[in-house]
Amino acid sequence: QLQLVESGGDLVQPGGSLRLSCALSGFTSDYYAIGWFRQAPEKGREGVSCLNMNDFTTYYPDSVKDRFIVSTEGAKRTVYLQMNNLKPEDTGLYYCAAEFFNPDFGTTCQAMNPKMYDFWGQGTQVTVSS
Repeated sequence: QLQLVESGGDLVQPGGSLRLSCALSGFTSDYYAIGWFRQAPEKGREGVSCLNMNDFTTYYPDSVKDRFIVSTEGAKRTVYLQMNNLKPEDTGLYYCAAEFFNPDFGTTCQAMNPKMYDFWGQGTQVTVSS
């Protein structure tokens, strides 16, 4: 059974850093991307990164570029989101999600469209406040 489980959320002061983890299990395909999204109260789900797990290409929106880094390790069982120089507007429930794609067409994860993702974790809370 395919599962994604996030962890690492916490309360952190502005300017601080945090690393989130997304543990993957049940993945059998080589053609998928892992996206990180966040959702603040009364706001829509916003994409903050995606990682093509086939060729390891990464994508970020301007709001987090140069502050957030997405990565994985050799066995591809965990995807990390390193978040630096955190701001109060980074507060939210952070989710990881999986998009499976056809290798003939490639991933669309760079569009950061939550509707394109097939499987989601339960979320981990990040609060940036002094």
